[in-house]
Amino acid sequence: MSELETSNINELPEEEAVAVVTETPKAKPADVEPEPFDWGSVGKKSISYSATEKARLEAMYDQTLSSIVEHDVIEGVVVAKNNREVVVNIGFKSDGLIPLSELRYNPDLKVGDKLEVYVESQEDGTGQLVLSHKKARTLRSWERVNQAFDTQEVIKGYVKCRTKGGLIVDVFGIEAFLPGSQIDVKPIRDYDMFVDKVMEFKVVKINHEYKNVVVSHKALIEDEIEAQKTEIIAKLEKGQVLEGTVKNITSYGVFVDLGGVDGLIHITDLSWGRINHPEEIVTLDEKIKVVILDFDENKKRIALGLKQLTSHPWDSLSEGLNVGDTIKGKVVVIADYGAFVEIAPGVEGLIHVSEMSWSQHLRTAHDFLKVGEDVEAVVLTLDREQRKMSLGMKQLIPDPWIAIRDRYPINSKHTATVRNFTNFGIFVELEEGVDGLIHISDLSWSKKIKHPAEFTKIGDTIEVVVLDVDIETRRLSLGHKQLEENPWDVFETVFSVGTVHKGTIIANADKGMIVSLPYGVEGFAPTRHLQKENGEEVKMDDTLDFKVIEFSKDNKKIILSHVRTHQEAPEKQAPAEKPKVGEKITKDGQQQTTKNQIKKLKDNLERTTLGDIEALANLKSEMQEDEKNNEE
Repeated sequence: MSELETSNINELPEEEAVAVVTETPKAKPADVEPEPFDWGSVGKKSISYSATEKARLEAMYDQTLSSIVEHDVIEGVVVAKNNREVVVNIGFKSDGLIPLSELRYNPDLKVGDKLEVYVESQEDGTGQLVLSHKKARTLRSWERVNQAFDTQEVIKGYVKCRTKGGLIVDVFGIEAFLPGSQIDVKPIRDYDMFVDKVMEFKVVKINHEYKNVVVSHKALIEDEIEAQKTEIIAKLEKGQVLEGTVKNITSYGVFVDLGGVDGLIHITDLSWGRINHPEEIVTLDEKIKVVILDFDENKKRIALGLKQLTSHPWDSLSEGLNVGDTIKGKVVVIADYGAFVEIAPGVEGLIHVSEMSWSQHLRTAHDFLKVGEDVEAVVLTLDREQRKMSLGMKQLIPDPWIAIRDRYPINSKHTATVRNFTNFGIFVELEEGVDGLIHISDLSWSKKIKHPAEFTKIGDTIEVVVLDVDIETRRLSLGHKQLEENPWDVFETVFSVGTVHKGTIIANADKGMIVSLPYGVEGFAPTRHLQKENGEEVKMDDTLDFKVIEFSKDNKKIILSHVRTHQEAPEKQAPAEKPKVGEKITKDGQQQTTKNQIKKLKDNLERTTLGDIEALANLKSEMQEDEKNNEE
């Protein structure tokens, strides 16, 4: 009702006002509902559907929508993509948005690709469907990783960063480890070049206890290389020349990449000359030509050669070089048996240790030469076919055995150097190349030498007398005791049979004792000749009178008896023909003094420092025979 009408009613009398009110139309009944307003038809062409038709169409629309459950992982399709987000259709009434940062591992993602997503919410505050690809990957990651490991599937991963010994890779949302050795078949020196890159991998190890995953890019390359190897090796031929790239250098050789397959050049096939390390010939990443020496199709091994591309140095060796020529070279290798001398790159000759010196005693090549030394030698043998050459050094100096008898006549005296010991004597050197032997029996007249080391030591000098010269064996027989007169000529007059001398028991022996006599001489007293006059047995260090019962100058033995000194009559102890000490009886009965001989003998005995007398060398056996005869 308008304001005008209202004001007119207020101005009417009360009766007329009531009448006006009563004339107002009656309201509709309360149970009659107004017909609902169709907001969808606003601004649209009016189309009316029957209730049945409308229900049918709504059912068809519902069938086009997927029934989704929140917090579930489902598969969607990429329908749009920009620099920040990816739009994914999962069949719901609205599409979802995923940040592009969750898909860095897959830069090749395009519209139409399928993608697993995690439904976080069907509607957020703005009515938007909320999806997450990262959470979907996390939920499915271990399942996918184990499946990839079992089936050896090739998967993609995003290299996040570098770590000690390798790289960290995002695989299905899991951080996996890529060891440096598994990045490539060739050694990688810079790991940082792979960071922020997407690469293909194979899962090679899973530790479920520690949730560790190890991946390998090298495994993919190796699979490809194996296929390439089979194809390449099938086309290889011995003697074929190929170009390759130096891939790795070791102490024993060089690995060369031949375009998908590797071959090895052993260090001995790099150069005709000797080298210490392959780096002297090649460098990393260098392109070189090589020749195929051999290959094994089963083991996929290829042996290559570099030096074989050049002619052998022996082929260019001067034709004017002959046996007997003098050459110069450098020592490249030394062994105990000799030294190898390089006279030209790849051309070597051997100087055997026996050709280094005229000396005959044992020595090694290290005593004469050292590696790197320049030497001069004579060609002894030359075999161009076998490419062998023997050299000699001693031939450059005169042979000391030429006219050896003139320089070392028999009975001449010399000074020698002790070089070596044996059980039977001492090897000495009179000069370089002239050796001699002093037999152990020629060391002392009166002392028994058990071993030459008791007499002298290696490196000492010793006076010798030449006893014999053997030119064929290049050996001198030498003596030391011959420098002095034979004291047994004097002992024969002093210790004649029947003479009595003071002696001291110094050692036990088989069936007797050793007795020390004057002038450093030792004698032997059988057990049955050792009883004292009172019946007691003699003891060690006892000093008693002993009678000489046997003397042999040739065998250098003196047999003594203490028993006979007190059993025989005094007049028998000193025979009438016994000379006084200091006298000698000649064949014609004349006496001549031996004082000078005794004095000389004493001087000789004072100079010696040896142990037992040589006279005991054959004493034992002869005493045993003597004792047997006496017992009989």
